Amino acid sequence: HILHDLSEGFPSPGPHLAYNRAGPRKQIYFKPGHVRAGIVTCGGLCPGMNTVIRELVVGLWELYGVREIFGVRAGYRGFYSSEPVELNPKSVHGWHRNGGTVLETSRGGFDLEKIVNAIENRGFNQVYIIGGDGTMRGMLEIFNEIKRRKLNIVVAGIPKTVDNDIGIIDKSFGFQTAVEMAQQAINAAHTEAESAVNGIGLVKLMGRSTGHIALHATLSSRDVDCCLIPENDFYLEGKGGLFEFLEKRLKDNGHAVVVVAEGAGQDIIPKSDQSHVAEKDESGNPVFLDVGGWLKSELKKWWDRDHPKELFAVKYIDPTYMIRAVPANATDNLYCTLLAHSAIHGAMAGYTGFVCGPINGNYAYIPVKEVARAKNPVNTRDHKWAWVRSITNQPDFSRG
Repeated sequence: HILHDLSEGFPSPGPHLAYNRAGPRKQIYFKPGHVRAGIVTCGGLCPGMNTVIRELVVGLWELYGVREIFGVRAGYRGFYSSEPVELNPKSVHGWHRNGGTVLETSRGGFDLEKIVNAIENRGFNQVYIIGGDGTMRGMLEIFNEIKRRKLNIVVAGIPKTVDNDIGIIDKSFGFQTAVEMAQQAINAAHTEAESAVNGIGLVKLMGRSTGHIALHATLSSRDVDCCLIPENDFYLEGKGGLFEFLEKRLKDNGHAVVVVAEGAGQDIIPKSDQSHVAEKDESGNPVFLDVGGWLKSELKKWWDRDHPKELFAVKYIDPTYMIRAVPANATDNLYCTLLAHSAIHGAMAGYTGFVCGPINGNYAYIPVKEVARAKNPVNTRDHKWAWVRSITNQPDFSRG
C-alpha cells in the first residue's frame, strides 16, 4: 500500500490513507484473447498525450498479447458519433514524437446514456480515459453507470492536466515540458525588456485555478521580478502595490519581468461585460477575463499618468498554446510510459474505477471518486512560494 499523507493539518481528499500499489499481478482477470480495449483523450492538449496512447497500445499488445485495441476519436462524443480506429504497435510507432493527440480531442459532448450504450454495443471491456479533472468527473459517472448496469467492463483513468491542478498525485504528465517551454517565453521577455528603456516584459502563462506553471517557471528562470498567481491576491495602486514595486525595480535595474497566471487577478479586473464573466466553455469551466491584456493596458496607463515624458515599453508574450502543443520532453515521455503500463496492469488484474499516478514517488491505484474532487492549489505557505518571494523580492500584496 502507498501512503498518501499522514501529516497533521493536511486535509486528505478522501477517506483513504493508503492505496493499492500499481504494477503487475500474479493473477490476471482477463484472458488477453477476450480483451477489446478502447482509448479516448478528452479536454485540452497536453505534452505526452500521444506517448500515453502509444504506450497503452504497445503495452497491451506486447505485455499481455491483446490484439483488439481501438482509439476513440474526438473525446467523449466519439464513443457515439464516429467509428473507432483500430490500433497496433506499427500504427502508433512514432506518435510519441508529436505534440497534441492523433486521436483528436474535444470538450463537452458528454452524454452518459449514449456513451455507455456505445461502450456496450462496441464490445469494449476495457476503457482507458485520458483527461483532466472534468474528464475524471465524467469517468466517475461512466463507472457508476456501468456498475449500475452490472456490465463486465473495466474503466481506468490516466490524469492529464498541463496546469498540474489534479490533487493526490505528485504531478501530472506534461507539466515539466510546459514549464520548460514557459521558461523560453520568459527568456524572450527578459531580452525584450532588457533591450528597452524602462522595459517591462509581461508573460501570461496557463493556470486557471492554480499557479504551478508560473511558479516553477519563475524558479527555473531566476529572471522574473514578480510572479502573480490565482492563489495570492494582488493590487496595483498604493503602498505595497504592483506599480510601486515595479517603479523601484525600473529605477534600480532599468527593466523588469512580470509573469502572471491566466487565473490571477480575476477579482480586480473591471467586470464591464457581465455576460462574458458568466460564460462557460463546453467543459463547464468559467471563461476568464484576459488578465495579460488588461495588465498590459493598466501598466501603460500608469506610466503615461505618472511619467508622461519618459520612455517606456511593455512587451507582452502569451505562449499559452505553444507550451501545451509540443511533444513531451524525455522526462515526461518516461513518466507517460510508467502511467500507461500501470493502468494496463490494473485493468488486466480486474481493477476498475481507478486512476493511476505517483504518490510520494510510488505508483498507486486511486479511486476515481477521490481524484475527481481533489484539488492541487499552490500552497503559499510552503517553501516553494517562499523561494519565489526570495528570488523576486516581490511584495506579499497584503494590505494589512
